Amino acid sequence: MIKWAGWIITLSGIAHTVGALTVQKAGRHAGTWFSGGLWNEDLADMSPAGSAYWLSLESFGIPLTLVGLTVLWLDRRGIAPPAFIVWTLSAWTVVDAVVLPFTPWPLFALACALLFIGARRARRDDPAPEAGLPRA
Repeated sequence: MIKWAGWIITLSGIAHTVGALTVQKAGRHAGTWFSGGLWNEDLADMSPAGSAYWLSLESFGIPLTLVGLTVLWLDRRGIAPPAFIVWTLSAWTVVDAVVLPFTPWPLFALACALLFIGARRARRDDPAPEAGLPRA
């Protein structure tokens, strides 16, 4: 379950970033981004290049990919993800569902449910040893 959640999160982050750069054509503004064209950008009145930047490279896509890869890394080592990852991703999913209901939040809700169940099972099957005591 944890592995599935990790893959859902990772692939969603990659799809968002790559999709924004290609399908949404945000990448066509890269010349402006890397030439200092956004240095004096007013965030309250964004240019198309500024909006494209925030949709693609400065979006949640890259950090979400890192969270997903971290979950996969932990799972490969038999470590249940820490509760703060599950709770934070869950809270963010609820906000997303309320603010923008036509986003892929149900996919993230599924990933959160899988993380909750998988982490709970992992902790039940292999409870953490007492702090400071070596494992037998």
